[in-house]
Amino acid sequence: MNKVEAINWSTFKEKLLQHPELDLQFQYAEGKLVDAAYHITEIKQAPITSVDCGGVMNTWTEIIVQLWVPEAEQQERSMKVQKALSIVDIVEKMLPLNPSGTVKIEFGNSEFDTRQMFPGDMIVNGDNLIVNLRPDAVQCKAISRGGSCGTDEKGEECCAPANPKVELKTLAIKTEACCTPESGCC
Repeated sequence: MNKVEAINWSTFKEKLLQHPELDLQFQYAEGKLVDAAYHITEIKQAPITSVDCGGVMNTWTEIIVQLWVPEAEQQERSMKVQKALSIVDIVEKMLPLNPSGTVKIEFGNSEFDTRQMFPGDMIVNGDNLIVNLRPDAVQCKAISRGGSCGTDEKGEECCAPANPKVELKTLAIKTEACCTPESGCC
């Protein structure tokens, strides 16, 4: 499986800054745009710390832009990029966003389960800046480090931690070897 290339917050924001006068649209599936009445309801910064199957600790930050479409509202045009940037400014005054953070767009509607997707191509099309969203994919970090995942031909775990497993042994003493009163061993 090919790793999904992610865009960082700095690059995403820079692309928005290049086109403040355009309408900002998000394409979540082939030929399907998020309804023009959408709102950016929040921007989340999520520091992630994990330990993978190979026993390696990993850390990264995700910047999650959440889109919501109210059911009753109707609009013909999406928000301008400048309006989205004004929301970003409000957020960044209270929460400095990590410029290296991985950007994800969170969206769902009655026909599309809510999920977090990566912004892919950001294309200028007439009066629109269209952000094509791509699904995220689960991957094994051991594989991305050059290992493999699962078990090898001997049935041993391939992505086991570098530290060997410790075998615990019972240290109970057999009763016949036990000291008894008047045995002289104590």
